[in-house]
Amino acid sequence: MNGELDEAVAEPGSMRTAGRYERLIADLDAAGARYELLDHLPEGRTELVSALRGHPVEQAAKCLIVMVKIGKKRTRYVLAVVPGDARLDLQAVKNLLGGTYVAFADRAKAEELAGSASGTVLPFSYEPRLELVVDPKLLDSPRLYFNAARLDRSIALNTEDYARIANPWVAAITALS
Repeated sequence: MNGELDEAVAEPGSMRTAGRYERLIADLDAAGARYELLDHLPEGRTELVSALRGHPVEQAAKCLIVMVKIGKKRTRYVLAVVPGDARLDLQAVKNLLGGTYVAFADRAKAEELAGSASGTVLPFSYEPRLELVVDPKLLDSPRLYFNAARLDRSIALNTEDYARIANPWVAAITALS
């Protein structure tokens, strides 16, 4: 797991999760996004949920919350979104933000910023303190897949629509294999 907050034990339908799900669907509909809802057994681990959804793992949007220290007094948080088969390169995130220290955010902070439980984090930031950075490799597929702020429902979203709606900072943040 390498400290990545990809494992999940969230409760489907919790209040926080339900609100984030409803907001996402409303935003996608308002933007005219092309997407499909996929119901499946509750699962938040990328490889397992990709198999349940029936797509290659590299099309999964793996969402990780990272803390970057800028000097001694300033902290920035990043929602790093990478292909499901890739590892996040923490050094690349640190360099991108001009940081002096980088680490995965602890589970409580990550869930607070994401507004949903670990394993259900959306590839959209609804929190001003959470900067969205997406690896360009994720944008190569025509569709991307992610848990919809729930462990039992996912979204298959047209990648062009995702890029248009999320308007992410696109930067190479995956580790070389």
